[in-house]
Amino acid sequence: MMFSTGPVYMTEAVSDNSEVTVLLVDDNPQNLKVLYETLKDKGYRLLIANEGEKALDLASRHQPEVILLDIMMPEMDGYEVCSRLKSDPQTADCAVVFLSALDDLQAKVKGFSLGGADYISKPFQSQEVIARVKTHAQVIRLERELQARNRELQGDQTRILNSISEGIYGLDEHGVIEFANPAAAQIMGCPVEELIGRNFFETHFATACENTDGLPAHATCRKGVAENQRNIRMTRVDGSCFPAEYRSTPKLDGGELHGAVVVFRDVTVELENEAELEATRALVQEQRDQLAHASRLTTMGEMAAGFAHEINQPLTAITNYARVSKRMMGKESPDLALLGETLDKIEAQSHRASEIIRRIRSFMKKPATGKEVISVAAMLEDTRQFAEVDMRNNEGGIEVSVADGVPDVLADPIQVQQVALNLIRNALEATRSAGTAAPVEVSAQPVGPQCVRIQVRDHGIGLPDDAEEKLFLPFYTTKSEGMGIGLATCQSLIQAQGGEIGFERPEGGGALFFFTLPVTGVDGGSCADVTESREAQS
Repeated sequence: MMFSTGPVYMTEAVSDNSEVTVLLVDDNPQNLKVLYETLKDKGYRLLIANEGEKALDLASRHQPEVILLDIMMPEMDGYEVCSRLKSDPQTADCAVVFLSALDDLQAKVKGFSLGGADYISKPFQSQEVIARVKTHAQVIRLERELQARNRELQGDQTRILNSISEGIYGLDEHGVIEFANPAAAQIMGCPVEELIGRNFFETHFATACENTDGLPAHATCRKGVAENQRNIRMTRVDGSCFPAEYRSTPKLDGGELHGAVVVFRDVTVELENEAELEATRALVQEQRDQLAHASRLTTMGEMAAGFAHEINQPLTAITNYARVSKRMMGKESPDLALLGETLDKIEAQSHRASEIIRRIRSFMKKPATGKEVISVAAMLEDTRQFAEVDMRNNEGGIEVSVADGVPDVLADPIQVQQVALNLIRNALEATRSAGTAAPVEVSAQPVGPQCVRIQVRDHGIGLPDDAEEKLFLPFYTTKSEGMGIGLATCQSLIQAQGGEIGFERPEGGGALFFFTLPVTGVDGGSCADVTESREAQS
């Protein structure tokens, strides 16, 4: 298969023995190539489309079991494609697995609310893609088999109820069989003429000799009460038993009761099919549980990496402050006031580390974010103080300016401060690497009536050309010793507050990172629309 950088309308790689169809949808040819190379030897029938309309057309014609769907596509994004797939009865049961560099809770919740089955973050991990496609393909195939079996059983049941294949008895008020159709004779293993004149209760129920009260159709014959029961044990003339479903209705003539009409059928095969269906349902649920377990393992891995990165900053600050305190104590006349301030900072950082752990543990137990009313000016000043050690290590400075009238915001103070500190530390390192002593500029200003924008500008060498595609991806970094977790974590934290994070390339060089937070009391608590509007104007 060939992949070009131009438009790719549809490419198919079909194996005659393929039983599972997988549709790959991405506007990036390179991503399509990676997905194709990952799955091409796995026995699937692969279909490829590079935009939404083509994907919908392919899905409608081929009904794939699994659709790997990119979210960020021009003209029609993955969310709209998923919505239209789920609204079409022909494609509603396809398993849609979203593909995106967005790795935040809100994006996932939106995808799942539209009917998505799973979520894979870019860059792709081959083993993860293979495992998830395999699991979803198995689930969908089982569900389709289950639906087909249900349709088959419904058709069988309709045909049985609407045909003469059901056994029919006409009974008098004492239960004596006055009429039997050929189907009843076949079910009971006895000619019709031998059934006529027999007592229904004594012939087909072993307990009739003891007491006929409570037996099927007895109340109908004697009292005119209609009955309907399923899975009762009926006995044939030869003594064998079978499970049956029966309906009995009274025979009335001018309001006078003359017995009952009993319609019954053998449900042995139906019960066996239901047992098979139950086993299939159990298998489907097992597959779903395994998929949920795999998702939890992935989330735990991401949280472990983020935890290590977040807790490292206050621990590093504690170490640096402790070293400064030790040097101060070694002087002949230590400045006790300054030493006290340094120890206070150690205590503050330890509380901060403890608070981060508490927040993470709280997150693990429940989804509450712990949002509070935050003074932007006070938060930035605290952050500046936390960054003093980094400021000295990088031989730089930090200038904080807060515009008049900046309102308080509603957010998690620990998480917001973590984001601000991470951006400031990155800015200090970038400025030092460029060999300049210009200070890092931190500022805050209102953006419309709903949001506050906080930005951090450095005077470093600027951002790479492909920053838009890669900068916020997990494990992508421009630092030689970086883990590539900081900005990805910052993005997740800010989006969890209802804000957005981004960057600009200011005139005069360097880089400018910003994030927005919703103002206290704003309904909805989201700044996404405001941020998108401002970026469009920039």
